[in-house]
Amino acid sequence: MMETMNSTSQHKKPAIHNAMWPGIVGKGPDSEPFIDLDTMLRLTADAKVDGVKFDGVDLFLSLPHTDIDSTDDDLKRLADKLAAHKLVAGSLVAPVWPPTGGGSAMGSDLDRKQFLTQVRKACAIGKKLREIGIRHYGIVRVDSACSPSDWAKDPGGNTKRIADTFREACSIAESYGERLAAEGEICWGGMHGWKHMAELLEMVGRPQTIGFQADMAHTMLYTLGYNSPESRLIPEDFDWSKPEVVMDALRTVTRALRPWTIDFHVAQNDGTVKGSGSHDKTGRHCPPNDPNGKLDIVKVAGLWMRDENGVQTRVFQHMCWDGCMFPNAMMLSSGTWRDILGTMIKVRDAHGWD
Repeated sequence: MMETMNSTSQHKKPAIHNAMWPGIVGKGPDSEPFIDLDTMLRLTADAKVDGVKFDGVDLFLSLPHTDIDSTDDDLKRLADKLAAHKLVAGSLVAPVWPPTGGGSAMGSDLDRKQFLTQVRKACAIGKKLREIGIRHYGIVRVDSACSPSDWAKDPGGNTKRIADTFREACSIAESYGERLAAEGEICWGGMHGWKHMAELLEMVGRPQTIGFQADMAHTMLYTLGYNSPESRLIPEDFDWSKPEVVMDALRTVTRALRPWTIDFHVAQNDGTVKGSGSHDKTGRHCPPNDPNGKLDIVKVAGLWMRDENGVQTRVFQHMCWDGCMFPNAMMLSSGTWRDILGTMIKVRDAHGWD
């Protein structure tokens, strides 16, 4: 990998976004209260480091943030709200899970119909936000909306069924001028290991329309084999004082999935898993300066943002910070977002472009 550039380079691309869904995911009646969209936007817009601010936000298309059944007037009001904060919209999360009106991508005909309906609605919103002029880039995010344990009952058949559903979703996305990205996370069946993820994308066979969303916290867990022991790359009882072993493992993952990557989340991880609220056990997102963090964020980001020769891939126009399942007290602190923004700037200075 090429050496980190001096932080004074101040590249302008990729744009720096903050995710809004940490105000919802893992929150709710059986956890901490939701954090409303207005508060998340204000915290994002108020953050500033050396004169640099967040460029935009990635949105969760589900209440209590953005209704998947939003009218054109609702979306115009949303666009006005973003513009008032000098923010744009980027990637959108389609609420494809049963609790939010969707269904399993490997489930019954009804489940799959509900999954595809949510994809269609999300793509329609994406197109409308582009027409309004508040969204110039980004993808619509999906996953299999099923658990690894259910998938494991028939691995081959279930992967094929997920691929069939994703292929139909691709046709829907194309009709709206959108692209899809599958989120690589250990809690989604058929996507819970890096080998399974690559196999699924290859089986779908629509690289022009569906790609991979790499989240640094989740892709690190791919190396540890959580939920997919056969994919493990880092030995059990690993000595974390040997960072090069981690980098070698991550190089294997990025070689397999970087060619598919069209959406990117910068994140930190402490190597453990957790669940919160109704969200299944998955990667523990940590603040960038967490003393237990296992990633050299800037260095690892380069594995996703540069090719094997160290040249920037430039395949995504923005990158996003995902603070999923941060405690509310941490999220409501302005210092949290300054620290995150500062880290994102370092990533862009090291691997960005103009």
